Amino acid sequence: MRYLFSVVASTNGTVMASAHEAADIDAFNDRIERAGQRVIAVGIAAPDTAVMFDNRADAGTVQAGPYVDSDDFVAGFWIVDVENEALAHRLAADASKACNRRIEVRPLLG
Repeated sequence: MRYLFSVVASTNGTVMASAHEAADIDAFNDRIERAGQRVIAVGIAAPDTAVMFDNRADAGTVQAGPYVDSDDFVAGFWIVDVENEALAHRLAADASKACNRRIEVRPLLG
């Protein structure tokens, strides 16, 4: 089963990982890579770099900024492939500790 771990950061806090957090994230990534559980892990640029496109019904709308104006945003994500939800939740707790951020877990469909 595949799960999305969204790393939730806040513009009110430290956005970039500290050197200690980066080392802990690398160690977590190495561990889940060795276990064959990591599909992908990436960081995402800050929301102020976002551009929103809406071309439904040929609207042609382009807007600078994120689709939601919020202090909280997704700063990165992991996609993991694990045997069950319980293991996904244990790994999410470890990921949260490693990156010192909240982690939202969702199963991937399909």
